Amino acid sequence: MTSSLLDVRRGSQTPRVANYPPYPTSAADEVIDFAAYCGLHLDPWQRFVLQHGLGQRVDGSWTAPKCSCWVPRQNGKGAIIEALELAWLFLFDEDLIVHSAHQHRTAQKAYGRLERIIRGTPDIHRQVRQYRQANGEQGIELYDGRELNYTTRSRTATRGFSAPKVVLDEAQELTSEQMAAILPTVSAMKNWQVWFFGTPPDDPAAWCYNLRADGEAGVARLAHFDWGADLDLEDPADLAKTHDLETAYATNPALGIRIDVETVQDEDTPSGLGEKFPQERLGVWQPRATGGAGVIAEELWRDQVDRTGVRPADVALAIQVNHRRSHTAIVAVGARPDGGLLTSIVDYRRGTDWVVERAVELKARWNPVAIAVQDKGPTGSLLDEMVKAGLAPSEDRERPMRGDLVIPWADDVADAYGLYVDAANQRRLWHLDEGPLNAALAAAEIRPLSGATAWDYKGTTDPSPLLASTLALWAYVTRVDLVNDDYNVLESVR
Repeated sequence: MTSSLLDVRRGSQTPRVANYPPYPTSAADEVIDFAAYCGLHLDPWQRFVLQHGLGQRVDGSWTAPKCSCWVPRQNGKGAIIEALELAWLFLFDEDLIVHSAHQHRTAQKAYGRLERIIRGTPDIHRQVRQYRQANGEQGIELYDGRELNYTTRSRTATRGFSAPKVVLDEAQELTSEQMAAILPTVSAMKNWQVWFFGTPPDDPAAWCYNLRADGEAGVARLAHFDWGADLDLEDPADLAKTHDLETAYATNPALGIRIDVETVQDEDTPSGLGEKFPQERLGVWQPRATGGAGVIAEELWRDQVDRTGVRPADVALAIQVNHRRSHTAIVAVGARPDGGLLTSIVDYRRGTDWVVERAVELKARWNPVAIAVQDKGPTGSLLDEMVKAGLAPSEDRERPMRGDLVIPWADDVADAYGLYVDAANQRRLWHLDEGPLNAALAAAEIRPLSGATAWDYKGTTDPSPLLASTLALWAYVTRVDLVNDDYNVLESVR
């Protein structure tokens, strides 16, 4: 970036995305005037957010019960929060206001700033019964019983509070579990409103991508403001724009007000924010990920469709029954000529009565490297029948025979997840664009297992194709070098 006479400019006071419901009136003027009375003077961009986020119908109800504001760090979104909380507490007679942050120190700093503002305004300070700082929690309680409570989010802390006004700071860290706890209690209150404030998340599958999608689509009853640049960092032309001072002005409304141009220039260096500069200073969102709780990007998965028509001659199989026992998937994984791995669904049908016979047939026809079957969970019930049909586990895991069953331990299941994700992210995992596998990946979540990670499911989508695909890849990678001494596929995916 280069310095110029433009340094005296201010950043854009209007966001790149501004979608909000129409309204006949707004409570913003009252909120803005009261903030000024308390010594809090807002920038035009801060007033813009309040003006359109506080739109009201004729009956006084909010046109946007949910309001979402996304702006890079240090631009001053905290002042919007302070203006809201001052008005809710002292003007609008709200019984309870909840300010929720991801980190305790963030909530503590927000509390400290508002306490100083109130103490510096004698007329409202006299209404305060106590400034509470006990047991790591902060709050402000008035003599008439109204309260503003600060809390740190957790599995339990988000449950139980019912408040008509809620601020969710650091909204990029919100989880689906936390939102499932918050929204039902809030929505039971009269004329409720929830405000989300954040910056683009590190996790490309964070819950806030849902909020962003709704906001950019202009869904009803949501006000959404985003100053972040809409750039594809894989595109050289867009990447070049990240170093253009014009982009910084467009994405930082406080540039030239409380953020110095020289500071931004320093951040745009390897010793500054480095590769994080587009996200942290320009508000660029990463491409949204799909499946595996976001560890495999949707675009990458689409790019990895195999169109060669060449199928591996040597494969490992895996069998997986879903938890409802409604379907069973048999999946094969083998090596492509280029060294990549190809996963394909061999069979996917209702029920389980066909599985053993089909597995015997596939072993005889394909002489697979291995057949992976879990001994716990829904698939384990088929093991006895498989053994009776001649499908036996390896007697020696170090010297297996082709076609042997391989039964993964808990550590193996975690390793299988890691191998699968690594192979996909390294563009070494290809697939045939099969609907059941695509759907399973898109719905996948993750869970801790043996100190690592594994797939998890909480919805109604059938996970069996993905679980079988993952185990088949693991079986192939870990077994092929044991049954084929002349080829070590481990080196092809690491």
